Amino acid sequence: MARERTTRVPVVLPEESRPAAWLRNFRMSGFALSMLGLIVAALLVLAAPLKTLIEQRQQIAQLQQSLAQAHQDVDDLNAQVARWSDPAYIQAQARERLYYILPGDVSYLVVGQPDTTAGAGALPISDEIQTTQTDWIGGLLGSVYTAGLTDATPAELDSPAQLDSPK
Repeated sequence: MARERTTRVPVVLPEESRPAAWLRNFRMSGFALSMLGLIVAALLVLAAPLKTLIEQRQQIAQLQQSLAQAHQDVDDLNAQVARWSDPAYIQAQARERLYYILPGDVSYLVVGQPDTTAGAGALPISDEIQTTQTDWIGGLLGSVYTAGLTDATPAELDSPAQLDSPK
C-alpha cells in the first residue's frame, strides 16, 4: 500500500501575553504547596484572637481616656473643696448668690438687662468725675406741678401711669 502524502498545515495560535505565559509555566512543588497550606491555616487560626486583641486594645484605650477624665474631674472637685474652705470665698459667694450684705453696707440690685444700646453717642468710660448737663430744677418743678394738678385719689396713684399724665 502506498502511503498518501498529506501536507500538514501549521495552526497559528494567537500570541499569548507575558503573564499568561508565566502562569502556564508555573510549577508548584510539594514543599511550596504545604507551606502555603500552613500559612492559610495559621491565618484562619489566628484571625479570631487577633480580632479580640484589637477590640480589647480599643476598650483599654477608651477606659484609659475615661479614667483620665475622671481624674481631671476629681482634681476639679478637690480644687472647689479647697476654695470652699477659704472664708473669704464663702463670704463672696454669699454676697453674690444670696445677696447678703455686711452691716453698714448699702446694696443696689439692678433688675433687668443692662442698657447696651448706647453706641457712638455715649460718653467714654473714665475714672475721672464727670458732670452731666441736665436741668434738674425743671425736672423738680415739673414733678411738683404734675403732683399738684392731678385729681387722682391716693388709691389711683398706685400705678405709675397715673403719675405721668395729669387729668
